[in-house]
Amino acid sequence: MDDTTADATADTTGILDEALQRLHTSGPERLGRLTNHAPMAVEALAAHGQAGAVHRWLDLYAPRLEEFPAPVERVTDANWHVALGDPRRAADWIAYFRREIADRPWRDVLALWWPRLLPGLYGGAAHPVIRVGHAVRTLEEGGTTGPRLDELAHGLGYWAARHHPVTGLAVLPGARSAAGALDAVPPIANRKDGGFPTRLARVEGLPVWADSVDEPEEARRRLAELVRAATHRYATHGHGDETMLVHAATAPNAVLRALPALPRALWVPSLRAAWTASAAITAMYAPDEPVAYTPPGTFTAEEVFERALAHGDEHVIKLTDTALDVGDERALAAALRAVELSEPLG
Repeated sequence: MDDTTADATADTTGILDEALQRLHTSGPERLGRLTNHAPMAVEALAAHGQAGAVHRWLDLYAPRLEEFPAPVERVTDANWHVALGDPRRAADWIAYFRREIADRPWRDVLALWWPRLLPGLYGGAAHPVIRVGHAVRTLEEGGTTGPRLDELAHGLGYWAARHHPVTGLAVLPGARSAAGALDAVPPIANRKDGGFPTRLARVEGLPVWADSVDEPEEARRRLAELVRAATHRYATHGHGDETMLVHAATAPNAVLRALPALPRALWVPSLRAAWTASAAITAMYAPDEPVAYTPPGTFTAEEVFERALAHGDEHVIKLTDTALDVGDERALAAALRAVELSEPLG
C-alpha cells in the first residue's frame, strides 16, 4: 500500500496521532518492569472505530505512566551489539531507531532489524513485539504519519532494550494442530512463584509444532491457526492467569500482523519464534484444569468491543482486538471471559 493512502476503516480524525504524541513523552515501562500498554490500547481503540474514546481512556490510564527515561550512551551501528538486551538503554535505543526511520523507509529498517531482534522476542513478557505489531498495523492500514513512525521507533527500541533469547529447550512430542500442541505443553514447576523472567527460566522443553514448515504462505497459515487456538483456549484456561495468558494469543498475533511488511524469507522463522512464545506462556501460567465457559448471551463483534472498552483494562482491550481478528464465536467468547475475569480500569 502506498504510504499516503489510508484504509477505509482507519482513523482519519488525527486523534490516534495526538494520543501517540502525548504518550511519547512517557517511558516504555513503569516501576522498572511493568510495560506501558497505552500505545497498544489506543491503537486498538482507533482501529475499531473508537477514536472518540481514546483520550478519555488515556486519562484513566495516565497515573500508570512514567517519564521518559534518561539516555545513557548513544547507540550506533558500531556498538549496538553491546547495548542489545540492556533495559537501561531504552532511551538510547529509541533515539537510534528514530534516526534510522528518519533516514530510510520504515519497512527497510524493520526488515533489517526483525531477524536481529526475533531471537529475543521473549524479553519484557513479549510486550515489545506486541507494541511493534500494533505500530506496523497502523502504518500498513492507516498510512504514514510522523507520530506513527515514531511509535514504531519506540516499539523497536523497547524490543532491543528488553531483548532476551531463550535457548536450550528440549524438543517434546507435540501434535499436528496448534490447539493440540498447546494442550500438550507441560506446565513448569512452581507455577505460583516468581514473575515472568523467573518462570521463563523454568521452561525446559516445549512440544514440537510446525517444525516442518518451510514455505512462507504455510507459515502465515500456521500463525493464523496458532492465534485462533490460543484465543479460543483463553475462554477455558484464562483463569490460570487472566492477564498473562492474554499474551499467548496477542504475541503471535503481533507477529502475524507484521508479516505483510516483512520479506517472505522471514515468515518461517517468525512462526517458530511465535510458537515458542505462545507455548512458553502457556507452560508458565496455564491452570491445572480447564473450566467450561458459556457466554452470557449472543453478541456482535461491535458489542463485544464496546464491552471491552467499558471495562477498560488494557489486556481486555488487546485480547478483544485479537479476538476480532479471529472473528468467530469462540474468539468472542474468549473476549467476554476476559471481561469477567479481569479487574476493570479505574
